[in-house]
Amino acid sequence: MTHRRSLAEHLDPKAGPKRLLALDGGGIRGIFTLQYLKRLETMLRERHGDPNLLLCDYFDLIGGTSTGSIIAAGLAIGKDVDFLINQYESLGYDIFKDETWWEELRSLPLPSLGGGAFRAALKESLARLVSPVKGVFAPKFPKGPLEDELARHFRIPLGSDGLRTGLMIVSRRADTGSPWAMHNNPRGKYYDWPEGTTPNWIPNKDYLVSDLIAASAAAPTYFKPEEITVGIKPDGSPKVGVFVDGGISPFNNPALQLLMLATQSGYRFDWPMGEDNLLLVSVGTAFRPKLMTSSAGLPIKHAVTNLTALMDDCDSLNRTILQWLAHSPNSVAIDSEIGDLAPDRVGGKKHLTYLRYNVTLQERWMKEELAIEKDDSYWEALSHMDQPDNLEVLANLGQTAATSQLRPEHFPAHFDLAAPG
Repeated sequence: MTHRRSLAEHLDPKAGPKRLLALDGGGIRGIFTLQYLKRLETMLRERHGDPNLLLCDYFDLIGGTSTGSIIAAGLAIGKDVDFLINQYESLGYDIFKDETWWEELRSLPLPSLGGGAFRAALKESLARLVSPVKGVFAPKFPKGPLEDELARHFRIPLGSDGLRTGLMIVSRRADTGSPWAMHNNPRGKYYDWPEGTTPNWIPNKDYLVSDLIAASAAAPTYFKPEEITVGIKPDGSPKVGVFVDGGISPFNNPALQLLMLATQSGYRFDWPMGEDNLLLVSVGTAFRPKLMTSSAGLPIKHAVTNLTALMDDCDSLNRTILQWLAHSPNSVAIDSEIGDLAPDRVGGKKHLTYLRYNVTLQERWMKEELAIEKDDSYWEALSHMDQPDNLEVLANLGQTAATSQLRPEHFPAHFDLAAPG
């Protein structure tokens, strides 16, 4: 059996080396991420001879964006991966019920001409007409089922002892235009009020984890923004912040933000960098590049495509910087010019060990890397983040990819956990 460390031990900068886990956003495609985590959990249990080892025992800091924040928080409170897989499978259809538009159509004051059958047919026709612009004029999905499920498991303050390891949740505060990386480090500047003071802001330790996840997952067009009280106005009324999905920031892939959180002095984790000091494991949700193939089409479609492409560019930049800084046992070529950056030494050395796991949902990539032969229309259909009918296929793909890509030799032995005593 391995030693079960306390939260204080996980966060202690002198109790190294440190292990970080970063989990991307991607809606229902989180089920794909969980297959990597299942293989990793199994591998670590075998490696340590401990059948009860949890990922919160191994990792000292777990961070996520959007769907990744749900998984990250679940791991941080001590859930095993099987629990989270079951949660996704049972909740996916409840969260992504396409009810919002249908309920609005049902309430339309249509004329009685033609009787009930005529009105039903007319409403069905209207539903087909508005389908291409769902989410433009109102959120595509009701948020109630997601909020209810989050409250069941995560209605605890960020400063709770119920969090067994470090946790970071990324969202974007839309009313101030700033990414928020909320974390449970007691040494953090805004974790609590300075002793003897009562400022007009809410300390980080008092935010509910369920609210922070709801904010991180409030994807524009899919769900309405999350409103959270962040302080008190001079007149005593609450000051409310408006939050949207953390993917609408540079950190839908939160790996670089997680590294900055752990090592930049302002966050007060103060973990030392070094190839033997930091292990950063980053897991994606199956990547499908968004390409504009024609100038035809609605301007709103172009805007959405370009916004998504910008998110892809941020992901690429994240991976480029991390492979540039790190020793990466499973590094891949970024492009044909700079390659995989393995020869590079920033400041003459490598600053961490970095592992990235993901797939590219494209016909050629899948054929070459995983020997799966499907055309691009298949992979396009699988890329949607709001289709629960894809759950089983995504889970099977994740199992195949994890078996192929995730190997014990990627994890240096000096990052293994110590035995008790």
